[in-house]
Amino acid sequence: MHDAALQTLRQVFGHAAFRGSQAAIVDHVTAGNDALVLMPTGGGKSLCYQVPAILREGCGIVVSPLIALMQDQVEALRQLGVRAEYLNSTLDGETAARVERELLAGGIDLLYVAPERLLTPRFLSLLERSKIALFAIDEAHCVSQWGHDFRREYRELTLLHERWPGIPRIALTATADPPTQREIAERLQLEDARRFVSSFDRPNIRYTVVQKDNGSAQLRDFLQAHRGEAGIVYCLSRRKVEKTAATLVELGYDALPYHAGLDAATRAENQRRFLRDEGVVIVATIAFGMGIDKPDVRFVAHLDLPKSIEGYYQETGRAGRDGEPAEAWLCQGLGDVVLLKQMIENSEAGEERKRLERRKLDALVGYCETMRCRRQVLLASFGEEYAAKGPGQPCGNCDNCLSPAETWDATVAAQKALSCVYRSGQRFGVAHLVDILRGAENERIHQFGHERLSTFGVGSDLDARTWRGVFRQLVAAGLLDVDTEGYGGLRLTDASRAVLRGEQTVMLRKELPRRKQRERSRATGSAAAIELSAGEQPLFEALRDLRTRLAREQNVPPYVIFHDTTLRGITRQRPSTLDELAQVGGIGGTKLARYGEQVLEVVAGTATDVAEASA
Repeated sequence: MHDAALQTLRQVFGHAAFRGSQAAIVDHVTAGNDALVLMPTGGGKSLCYQVPAILREGCGIVVSPLIALMQDQVEALRQLGVRAEYLNSTLDGETAARVERELLAGGIDLLYVAPERLLTPRFLSLLERSKIALFAIDEAHCVSQWGHDFRREYRELTLLHERWPGIPRIALTATADPPTQREIAERLQLEDARRFVSSFDRPNIRYTVVQKDNGSAQLRDFLQAHRGEAGIVYCLSRRKVEKTAATLVELGYDALPYHAGLDAATRAENQRRFLRDEGVVIVATIAFGMGIDKPDVRFVAHLDLPKSIEGYYQETGRAGRDGEPAEAWLCQGLGDVVLLKQMIENSEAGEERKRLERRKLDALVGYCETMRCRRQVLLASFGEEYAAKGPGQPCGNCDNCLSPAETWDATVAAQKALSCVYRSGQRFGVAHLVDILRGAENERIHQFGHERLSTFGVGSDLDARTWRGVFRQLVAAGLLDVDTEGYGGLRLTDASRAVLRGEQTVMLRKELPRRKQRERSRATGSAAAIELSAGEQPLFEALRDLRTRLAREQNVPPYVIFHDTTLRGITRQRPSTLDELAQVGGIGGTKLARYGEQVLEVVAGTATDVAEASA
């Protein structure tokens, strides 16, 4: 069985060997067993059900939550010569009827369908009359009511096991902390399924967190190293999405907005351009991204704090799906925390849900303020101990490892800050508290008589930026809390008493001005994609031009034809025969037959051009 799987991997998908636990999963499911697969984005989850579906008799039914995702995956499979189809609302009646006929006739290897359609009596009747190879439940975290992508229909997928108990099921996700993992197994009746848990680590992604100080300018600084590259910028509000996209266009970036307030046609066109054009930057709310299969996203930037580590991990995971270097950059401030906490309290969710969301937000704030290796903290939230370089050792690919932050004994400053919060009535925000500490003479200070407080002016030795950092880190440490029922004012917590009494030392991260942040960023270097030599660049660009032309002719994204990694492999190996080209990763039998001669012509033609230029 394993030999047949490996042969399929090589001949159809063009890969020489399985990665990690793929081989074990494929053998397990092909043999007719259930599986729960937890694997990071870019780890090759799709192969875990695609290969068994091809090997087993019948059609593999893939439950997929988004139309864009299933269409991209079907296009990619067709390029490989796999008989793949989808059924969704974009198809006209005639096309949908043809797909149904092919399913009944046994002419489809993989059929992608949304859970809403799968659960209809018509489709269930269709399945009753078809030969089914397996059921694959993709993005299985959607079953969790506590998750960030909850889909009610996923809860009803237990009927697959009830109606077809002999058909293997494989549930897959890249985003599930331990409680969500348990809920997936319970809700989908997969408690007895073999569980395959890969490391959640994405070693090719560099994680960086900066403290917000003119976020728009900080984003501009960050993007300077990414001109011409595809990326995603996340903002919390629609208004900020529009403003940021417009600013980036003025700066010369090919940037487009995406949020739920845009009409459907504009959203679809902007997403199409992002997927099919080179170097487009999409600026979006979290309404964008789930199911985006674009492999060459070189960066994901957050201009505002996400709502949870789980959401942050999934959003940053859209970078570097091709395994090449990518960056996850987050710009956050205390204002983000205040706003998100207010959103939680003002929501119509029950108290249990609010408590969970508060806890998840606190965990993310802790991640942002940590001085430890960020990868260790991130993976710990998924129940994993990072030990790639030995237990407790840093990863070497996050800002804290590459350029460790300086710390200072902020015990006295913390006592002043906490005392100021208490003496001003525990109802004011950071800006006003900083004004009190620095002895500012303004109308609001005099309106409340705060120039008479004992803490007025006691912090004039520190600048406003440093004080904002003190308050932000005191909130992250649980020494201050945000009064979400009021206007976002700060108040003491029980833990603050020990600091005020001098029983606890407070060590904080030093706040860096923007100039120092840029220097620190340059010191850590850019996680730019692998560079080609000057002699290799012309062939790579010629291959990209060929890929673009082929993609436009077929109206598919360029990466469906070839990934950048495949083009780089061709560039470096410079094959002159079809047999040599077949040795390049990512070129299976169908692609070799369909595009091989054209690729070889480009390789030969570029070599001739270089020879003539140097003559």
